[in-house]
Amino acid sequence: MNSASPNPSDFDSNDHSATPGLGLGGSVWFQAGPQMLGGSARIALLAAIRDSGSITAAAKAVGMSYKGAWDAIDAMNNLAGEPLVVRATGGKGGGGTTLTTRAMRLIETFAAIEREHRRFLERAAAAVSALDVYAGHSLPGDLAVLGRFGLRTSARNQLYGTVAALARGAVNDEVSITLPGGQHLVANVTRESAEALGLAEGAAVVALVKASSVVLVAGGAEAAARLSARNRLSGVVSGVRRGEVNAEVTLELPGGIVIAAVVTDVSVEALGLEVGVNATAVFKASSVLLGVGN
Repeated sequence: MNSASPNPSDFDSNDHSATPGLGLGGSVWFQAGPQMLGGSARIALLAAIRDSGSITAAAKAVGMSYKGAWDAIDAMNNLAGEPLVVRATGGKGGGGTTLTTRAMRLIETFAAIEREHRRFLERAAAAVSALDVYAGHSLPGDLAVLGRFGLRTSARNQLYGTVAALARGAVNDEVSITLPGGQHLVANVTRESAEALGLAEGAAVVALVKASSVVLVAGGAEAAARLSARNRLSGVVSGVRRGEVNAEVTLELPGGIVIAAVVTDVSVEALGLEVGVNATAVFKASSVLLGVGN
């Protein structure tokens, strides 16, 4: 279960009279090994296929495109290790679609688990409400942070921020994100991904960037002005960990955020990178992956 907490911007630390009541939310999903098989959205798609016998009708019922529905089905079939949805011949929108016995069992199992999950959330919400009164409205922010702690990813850099602007494109959307401390980064994601994540101005997001995708430039942002990469985050070197060939260099940005880069030992020497010097982390907008809470 992942807890979903209110947006931190909904809370004013100086005016608790405007603070809405604290609530708890969460979601249930199936896993096949380390891979997520599906949650409520995919199970709803399976149930709609069961009820309608048609991919076209099922996709419309759950608010998916026809292609998005089949992408989800292909992913579920692959991750389950066996077919869950079988399409009869007949072309797009025709021929009929049926669920396997395993898929029918998954729908029933998911429904049973969700019932128990709702009961758990009701009990947890009652306990948290009592703590919220005692803690003086501190729990909403705590829950948001605890939820982000549950994120598991191989990306070294996990930067929390809020969507400042969203520019729609024919294929990709450009997402501008404000980080704590006021600096901005930009991510390019597909239109489909932006819609699936529910990205909008003010939404809380986590930007994931591999340390190997980050290039370091000595000095402030002006030193990287002639580079084509959209993202230039300036800070102070807070650590240099040497290896036999490469080194991991960390920069502390305004607001206390730390971003790491993997560069060669030769580059560390050439750039004069040592604790306390100014440097800028540079990376492409296409190197940024975005994640949101459930």
